Amino acid sequence: MQPQLAHAALPGASHDEAARQAFVQSLKLHLATKVVPGNRAVFDQNTKGEMPEDRRAVGEIMRAEPFYQLWGSLQRCSQEMCWGSVLESLQRQDYDIPVPADAVGSLTLDDTVAAPAYLTAIDIHCMPGGYTADHAGPLYDRGGYIYAMGGWGADNGHMGRTVADHIRATWPDLAPARILDMGCGVGHGTLPYCDAFPDAELHAIDVAAPMLRYGHARAEAMGKAVQFRQANAEATSYPDESFDLVVSHILLHETSATAIRRVMAECRRLLRPGGLALHVDLALYGDMSAFDAFMLDWDTQHNNEPFWGTFREMDPMALMTGGGFAVEEVVSVRVDRAGKAAHVFSDKRDAGGRKYWQIIGARKS
Repeated sequence: MQPQLAHAALPGASHDEAARQAFVQSLKLHLATKVVPGNRAVFDQNTKGEMPEDRRAVGEIMRAEPFYQLWGSLQRCSQEMCWGSVLESLQRQDYDIPVPADAVGSLTLDDTVAAPAYLTAIDIHCMPGGYTADHAGPLYDRGGYIYAMGGWGADNGHMGRTVADHIRATWPDLAPARILDMGCGVGHGTLPYCDAFPDAELHAIDVAAPMLRYGHARAEAMGKAVQFRQANAEATSYPDESFDLVVSHILLHETSATAIRRVMAECRRLLRPGGLALHVDLALYGDMSAFDAFMLDWDTQHNNEPFWGTFREMDPMALMTGGGFAVEEVVSVRVDRAGKAAHVFSDKRDAGGRKYWQIIGARKS
């Protein structure tokens, strides 16, 4: 598997720390490609090929099965090991985020912006301290690469490239002068837009200052000009019609059902006429079998992802029209994750919707 792209802000690791991180990544890959298919074999033995009507009925069968219990336990252990293998390295180094010199972008923090309770009540996806912890930026950059088994690309930028490629193929007339990335985190999805639309002014917002500090340092280390700003995607305070393109990358499934509707209304307010809003996230349950939906819903129940299932059951049309967009403006398409991603998302992986991203959005008339 390709190594993670090195840059000046990326935390280093000792020989033993790097070995442990490599082991965790290989364990996760083994579970994803070799172990998880056994759940389908167990399911087929129980159902004789008949598919229950929904994922909850599948759960009544599978939760009592020792193989499913074994896989789930190993999956949870691998997740905790993923973050732990990086956190111990950060603590050993007493890692500090480097301060960029001669910055080509900018960083604007605002201590009046509070992270909403739906992000702070639990450690999302079991990441210790969540997004607001001091160590969140480097932990997410390195730990996220291990978590995705390299499947987000060497720079973790696969989602941004996927959306940019989709825009150029579907709306070749769109030449955005100003772009906003909502819930940017450390900028994994943000930076590909620097290359896709080099003439655009790129802005990126998040509620978590530690993520922004690291994201700014990371972007500068890669020579990418991004205007990072601490703000809430539900109410950004940018003027009306400020952007030609508004995007997000796996923001929606970590946003409450109430807040997600505010985000869509904010997108419409921020877009100029002819502007486009696109949000890439998890594939929706409505397009897959009850078994695949049940297997993917493991994260809702066991990986501290309380809105994972809620989002994946949403109706994109209702979501976007509820934000003020017209029916004819709405976009919803499922796209293949493969592209430039690693082999973990190949056809050999028996993981249903994990092979796809869902792109939801609208183009403002």
